[in-house]
Amino acid sequence: MKFPFIAGLGPDAGWYRVGPLARVNNCDRFDMPLAEQERHDFVAAGEGRPVQAALATHWARLIEVLYCAEAIRELLEDPDLRGGELRLRGQMRERGIGVLEAPRGTLFHDYEIDGDGLVRKANLIVATTNNNQAMNESIRQVASRYLDGKKLTEPLLNQVEVAIRAYDPCLSCATHALGKMPLEIELLDAGGEPVDRIRKGATGQIERGAGC
Repeated sequence: MKFPFIAGLGPDAGWYRVGPLARVNNCDRFDMPLAEQERHDFVAAGEGRPVQAALATHWARLIEVLYCAEAIRELLEDPDLRGGELRLRGQMRERGIGVLEAPRGTLFHDYEIDGDGLVRKANLIVATTNNNQAMNESIRQVASRYLDGKKLTEPLLNQVEVAIRAYDPCLSCATHALGKMPLEIELLDAGGEPVDRIRKGATGQIERGAGC
């Protein structure tokens, strides 16, 4: 998976986060009253600075869900959505680049198309990829707190999963493995030799050892 970064800052300082936490930190207001009140409480928790805690992503996500519920109620009465033709038609292009904000974060899509309308090249940077370095940094913090360098534990495994799901609550869907997110951690020594391995299966069972 790619490790995107802001070119002007370089790979070490230029990695970033996308998704609910970034959006709620950066927006000026919600135009729905209940969501706007929750946004004020969120901003107050930052005491004048952006809320940076990874797990605050869940708080931001709930504010957005509340906003969506309020907005859907209004959109159901929108005459444009109950009208006729809603699709735009245009001329086929050899290349198309688009940026879209989705629930999990920003999506970058870049397609090249041949004369028959077939996609010959595609370059996608999806929300999981945009947050790749951030997830790695969160897992590094978990390891520094829960790993003794000798043995892998179930609490460590659980905290790693908490860190991942803060950014990507359904990574199994993003990787086309609906309902399955087995998580495996392998501990290697300085020479690259395996020391321990632990695995949580899709049903939650814990397995240990080289054969797991």
